[in-house]
Amino acid sequence: MKKAMLALLSTIILSACSPAIGSDEWCEQMKEKPKGDWTATESKDFAKHCIF
Repeated sequence: MKKAMLALLSTIILSACSPAIGSDEWCEQMKEKPKGDWTATESKDFAKHCIF
């Protein structure tokens, strides 16, 4: 049970560190990331929030 709680807590803490999709910070982070490493969802979100 302790391992499950530790895993859940770690997931919550690590997910809070990434910027929200569509935010200025997220757009800048995506601009720095190599285009070949983008997922289809990231590409769609980048076009929707950062270009249009």
